[in-house]
Amino acid sequence: MTAIANQFEGTLRLSFPGITMSDAEFFEFCLANGHLRIERNAAGEIIIMSPTGSKTGARNARFTTALSIWNFKDNLGEVFDSSTGFKLPNGATYGPDTAWVPLEKWNALSSAEQEVFAPIVPNFIAEIRSKSDALKPIQEKIAEFIDCGCQLAWLIDPMLQRTTVYHADGQEEEVPFDQVLSGGTVLPGFEVNLSELFK
Repeated sequence: MTAIANQFEGTLRLSFPGITMSDAEFFEFCLANGHLRIERNAAGEIIIMSPTGSKTGARNARFTTALSIWNFKDNLGEVFDSSTGFKLPNGATYGPDTAWVPLEKWNALSSAEQEVFAPIVPNFIAEIRSKSDALKPIQEKIAEFIDCGCQLAWLIDPMLQRTTVYHADGQEEEVPFDQVLSGGTVLPGFEVNLSELFK
């Protein structure tokens, strides 16, 4: 088996011409390599990413915790961390840094589907950029989520001190870290000031 590798700023993309993995085989491959963060794009390329630095990991944890605290109040859905993969309708399997799925959508899945990379599109995702991350791959990944039905996505960029907000209708806006981010109708009542959360 010959792999074609393409390295791009902190990620390694592997393609195996003439060889494809079923969803079950890909899930087992990820389990067997649990020390790695692995995704698969719509073209079937395996994407292996380097671990995040400690500072980025702390930011991810703080943000996911803030979203979880909001969610616990009314128990509107399920919050997922960066170790969770989702199988999108276009065939890609990605794990955003944080994701939220409403309960009715999550509960509509079978128990077996919930145990693997769930065939579901989160209503909300967030990606927190680290110093080793190039912007383009993150933007492309978010665009795929939106195209597949994600309602709201945030690209949080500590280096630029701003968040790009992506809406389901294609609109984008930039919100500086010192301004309050609102979840709007997708995450009703969820608000966060990243300059405070990440200080």
